[in-house]
Amino acid sequence: MEHIVIIGNGISGVTAARHIRKLSDKKITIISAESDYFFSRTALMYIYMGHMTFEHTQPYENWFWEKNKINLKKGFVETIDTDAKTLHFAKGSTLEYDKLIIATGSKPNKFGWPGQDLEGVMGMYSKQDLENLETHAPNNKTCKRAVIVGGGLIGIELAEMLNSRNIPVTFLVRENSFWNGVLPDGESEMINRHIKNHHIDLRLNTNLKEIISDGNGKSKAVIIEETGEEIACDVVGLTAGVTPNIDFIKNSKIETNRGVKVNRYLETNIPDVYAIGDCAEQNEGINGRRPIEAVWYTGRMMGETLAQTICGNKIQYKPGHWFNSAKFLDIEYQTYGWVHSSKSKPDYEQHFHWKHDDDTKCITVSYHKESNLFLGINTFGIRMRHETFDRWLTEKRDVDYALNHLIEANFDPEFYKSFESAIQKAFQNQLQTI
Repeated sequence: MEHIVIIGNGISGVTAARHIRKLSDKKITIISAESDYFFSRTALMYIYMGHMTFEHTQPYENWFWEKNKINLKKGFVETIDTDAKTLHFAKGSTLEYDKLIIATGSKPNKFGWPGQDLEGVMGMYSKQDLENLETHAPNNKTCKRAVIVGGGLIGIELAEMLNSRNIPVTFLVRENSFWNGVLPDGESEMINRHIKNHHIDLRLNTNLKEIISDGNGKSKAVIIEETGEEIACDVVGLTAGVTPNIDFIKNSKIETNRGVKVNRYLETNIPDVYAIGDCAEQNEGINGRRPIEAVWYTGRMMGETLAQTICGNKIQYKPGHWFNSAKFLDIEYQTYGWVHSSKSKPDYEQHFHWKHDDDTKCITVSYHKESNLFLGINTFGIRMRHETFDRWLTEKRDVDYALNHLIEANFDPEFYKSFESAIQKAFQNQLQTI
């Protein structure tokens, strides 16, 4: 019986296992060093905030795996011998495979800061990070201040978590506006204001120089690069992005760059070895998408696609139109298609931006300034329907069509009806001044 071994029990690896099982009776083993069972990584923050327990983040009952004949192995893979098709574990054991799927996800970036390995310094990615945070920041008596380094989505989640326990937060962001490498200026500036309105000490244009030890191996303060200011803190959250978790692969014959290099079929350079999810790097561009996408739904899609290939129906990975969603404290964010940041948008891309007077709701529509082709939309505080925008992008609708039919995409048409004329008027005014 062919043995499929999957390293990593995140959304990618587990989706691949489930779909291989639906399609075949192959032997399947999932390996993880992080947790016994699959859990929803995006839900970790809600455990700390008291909305759910860890058990609630596990989509499947513990008996599910045995019933579906999916073997689970707890262990850390140290090396891969692709010639012998054998995995070597840190504790000395080995495991042979017929086909290998690498789905090891990401790890938080560290940039060699002095003190980055002290106690009380952590990322916010793994179950262990959550446990670490609970140890060092159980309340605002034990943790009198936390410093977060890095202004991405994980950073804002960690700020919200600490805020929920009334722990003061200083947020160090090296850019001159929050997440402005991704967001257009109007949105980024609105989020700056929103963060400050939640009594979070947002420091823009600010870099970490070092983390100071208390002399007993624990962090006690950070030093700011630009000013030399020392900020006392009990916890330091390192949230300056993530990197593919592939250090253990670099001594093998499997080709890597930032991630494990794969083709459109998710195959590596080694026969019978595949990579999916956050750790996979596309050799070939797909619809202008990034070579590595640390997004849960693309990981799930890769798992589903690869299961077909493993089971004899070889198909290419086709992620379709880009979309994503997140939360900035209590403002929901959605993006469909391409809306580039103000500093990275191509010459042909024009933006229309509308903001509600309450400073918590806005939209940015991007379109081709010559053809008027609708390219994408960002929404903040207004929930929209994914399938509607997906269809318009496929149908290559123009921007006038998108704005005139926006009510069809809105989950709250009453809101749109109230502001339809203001949005349309603002768009017409912009056209007249371009």
